[in-house]
Amino acid sequence: MRRWRLVWAVLAGTAAGTFLSGPLAAPGAVAAAVAVWVLIGRSEPASARRRREAARHDLPHLVGLLADALRAGRSPTDALALVTAALPGPAADRLAPVVPRLRLGVDVRTVWEGLAADAALAPLGRVLARAEATGAPVTDAVARLAASLADDVRGAAEDRARAVGVKAALPLGLCLLPAFVLLGIVPVVAGMLGTLGL
Repeated sequence: MRRWRLVWAVLAGTAAGTFLSGPLAAPGAVAAAVAVWVLIGRSEPASARRRREAARHDLPHLVGLLADALRAGRSPTDALALVTAALPGPAADRLAPVVPRLRLGVDVRTVWEGLAADAALAPLGRVLARAEATGAPVTDAVARLAASLADDVRGAAEDRARAVGVKAALPLGLCLLPAFVLLGIVPVVAGMLGTLGL
């Protein structure tokens, strides 16, 4: 969409100008072209959406391993370094720049708030920022987040499994309906017609 942004805007303006007539044609065409230009500019590219979804999918595993590393006595910085090295992938790629910033001495609260601004890693960033602000144990907060994310993943899988049954009902019904008619209804009707002497 972004590659052909100008073409889509011109086509929208032309369509609006053709549809509207009289004094509204020119302003309507310009408004439609500008609206399409802005909407396409704000849209997220498919590749970025796929990367964000992949990172969101990896997040429960990453947070679970982070909780285990923190329970083992690692500092948050060392635990993050261990996790990003152990679980390479989209979530670890987004989390990897945090480790050097922490090691360089950037304010921890600023780092966690920046992590909370990431769409895929926001739950982890919020939990770490809240633990830093309140002084709560990071280990407990991350462990609770890991359990919550695991429950969310399990619930999403169950919802998808239930949806398969609902989506399969219509095609199966359409497949079984001709057999039901041929094996159940046609013999009964034929037998009734035979008894009537037709």
